[in-house]
Amino acid sequence: MRRITAGLFISLDGVVENPQDWHFPYFSDEMGRAVDAQLSSADTLLLGRKTYDSFAGAWPDREAAGGEDAAMGKALGDARKIVVSNQDLQFTWRNSEQLRGDLVKAVTALKNEAGADIAISGSVSIVRQLLAAGLLDELQLLVHPIAVREGMRLFDEGESPIPLRLIFSKTFTTGVLHLGYALAESTPEGTYGRRQGTPSSRWGPLTFAVSSPW
Repeated sequence: MRRITAGLFISLDGVVENPQDWHFPYFSDEMGRAVDAQLSSADTLLLGRKTYDSFAGAWPDREAAGGEDAAMGKALGDARKIVVSNQDLQFTWRNSEQLRGDLVKAVTALKNEAGADIAISGSVSIVRQLLAAGLLDELQLLVHPIAVREGMRLFDEGESPIPLRLIFSKTFTTGVLHLGYALAESTPEGTYGRRQGTPSSRWGPLTFAVSSPW
């Protein structure tokens, strides 16, 4: 079965919206290699319309220019690009197609096809849906040391928690954390007590009461 990986730029306070407004001061060769590794392991890209439009507006020109970004531009151009949208779309970038309708059903079928990884970049709505459906195999977060303080967060409100398991972590010289998570089967119990909010006995009197100065 094919793996699905997702990569996102995210602020310290969880914002993923408009990373072009706060991301670039923290970009480095380390981050570039991390992004390249996640995308280059895939032969299929699953993208929301806005992310696709951003990619299609930049990467074909970079490929044509023949500079240092040309190899990545060619790799992205050669990849199969599936754009999730119910709007009528017209494509000029090669190997692009549209996915309408039931995302979970379509992605389940994609995972069962032969091929390499399926990569997602940005496309927060898709990431949310696949996490909730248990279809995302790896979530890579590039956590920037900045509190943006406004904008859409990665996780919206919902009825059920989504337990995750840390599978790797790395600190870049810019202070950005590269964190990789996989879905976990359950929320661990122990140090922080059970889900009902009862503190573990290890903490003794240090309960997290509403009146606590913390």
